[in-house]
Amino acid sequence: MSHPTKASFSFEYYVGFLSVILAAFFWGTAGTAAAFAKGLSPLVISTISAGGGGLIHALLSLKAIRLNTEKLLQHKTQILIAMVVSILCPFSFYSSVSMAGVSIGTVISIGFAPLFSVLLEWFFDKRKLSLKWLLSFILGLSGVVLLTHTGNAGHEQQIVSQSDRFIGVLFGLLASFSYATNSWIIKNLMNKGIDSRASMGVIFGISAILLLPTLFFTAPHLFDYPQNIWVALYIPFVPMFLGFLFFSFGLKRVPASQAMTLALLEIPVAALLAVLLVGESLSLMNYFGLGLIFLCVIVLTRK
Repeated sequence: MSHPTKASFSFEYYVGFLSVILAAFFWGTAGTAAAFAKGLSPLVISTISAGGGGLIHALLSLKAIRLNTEKLLQHKTQILIAMVVSILCPFSFYSSVSMAGVSIGTVISIGFAPLFSVLLEWFFDKRKLSLKWLLSFILGLSGVVLLTHTGNAGHEQQIVSQSDRFIGVLFGLLASFSYATNSWIIKNLMNKGIDSRASMGVIFGISAILLLPTLFFTAPHLFDYPQNIWVALYIPFVPMFLGFLFFSFGLKRVPASQAMTLALLEIPVAALLAVLLVGESLSLMNYFGLGLIFLCVIVLTRK
């Protein structure tokens, strides 16, 4: 991807930044929405997320898929890998949120994605790191550490054990790696001339076809509680569909590693919603960590 000129940088570049920020806000609501589900396992919630949202993506991308079919077939291996990680990501994320709490689960799942993203770009794309990115990453990672190690993983309805928190952190790392891998593949396909709507439509669409039928076995009582209906509607449409729609739009205008770092904004959004709506508590050090994450984004966006 060629670097934008100075004239276009101020418009296209920042439009991409704003799109990723909006996507991060939508994603930040996912864990809180899942916390209101009653009697639904992380497997069911992730199936609703990836299946429902993926089906929407596929239906709205049919024209783009037809126009890019030949190109898509030339990259079957990457698409297959993206399908696997697109299924792993929501399952790992909602498992992490369920076992470690909304704040910590989101921190781990998203906070380490920039590291994985940069490692992928360094290994496959031979991309060099800038001093500005390193500084922003250090600030963001410091915020992640403060949130992870000083946060209260429990809330007023649930006390999280140390073992559950540890397993939740492992799930979060898997979600983070899956998220970064999926974003890198979509970015790589775009650089090869494939419409992002087509690649996302195929990846999420096939995943949806594989996942949705399993709800008949894993969620026979899905609609026993009224709040589950709203959760089942909200998660596919807002975090999954709108979130990835704005994120793919932003990926056309900013490098994947910078997009991953900007997506750190999902963390303070999720943490604050967890405090206000779920009842989780944050310490003064936690709020300082949120401030470092905001500072990370400010440093990253300065020329």
